Amino acid sequence: MFRLGVRNMVKQVEGIEVIGEASCGDDLVGLVRSFGPDVVVVDFLSDGFDIDVVRRVKVEKPTTRILAITIQQSGHTLVNALRAGVDSYIKKDCDLGEVEDAIRETAQGGTFFCGKILDRIRQESIDVEDLESLPLTCDPIHLSGRETEVLQLIAEGMTNTQVAEKLFLSAHTVTTHRKNILSKLGVNNTAAMVMYAVKTGLVSPNKFLFQKEVVST
Repeated sequence: MFRLGVRNMVKQVEGIEVIGEASCGDDLVGLVRSFGPDVVVVDFLSDGFDIDVVRRVKVEKPTTRILAITIQQSGHTLVNALRAGVDSYIKKDCDLGEVEDAIRETAQGGTFFCGKILDRIRQESIDVEDLESLPLTCDPIHLSGRETEVLQLIAEGMTNTQVAEKLFLSAHTVTTHRKNILSKLGVNNTAAMVMYAVKTGLVSPNKFLFQKEVVST
């Protein structure tokens, strides 16, 4: 129903043309291959899609811009969507005027986030302009076994208290491990820790897609 609403709205907007619709990832990649659209509007959390379809679209047509319209707005989902190649991100409850603005801005090479997404980005200290800057040099980063466990659980969305309960540690010990991990990685927020965990294969990006929102402490 939402796709129908977007299509009907776009048909009324001068200068924007719908060239196809897809009900699954494979169909979407096929349409991109055939028509090379300027913008793809996708809910990568809906049935038949996942975050990997964003990467496949970018491989197929690097110049195609991607606007994600989803229900989810957790920091983990945002980080992985942006790293996968999503250019703009709005929520499904945005009004159609905002959807139109998002499509136009994205088509022109810009980046568009609705107010609710911007709030989440600020809350989670996600630097949209610096997602690729996490230092991964040839020098190995030496995390202890316990630090690796703590990092993995934090990246999966657990708070310090939950990590402490899971690993039978005190909250103070977990906080100390977290500070040491931040120092060793050379970063200063949870979002960057999550990105490192994804980059190094400690956790899969798909693991975050259907989690409830959690605010780490």
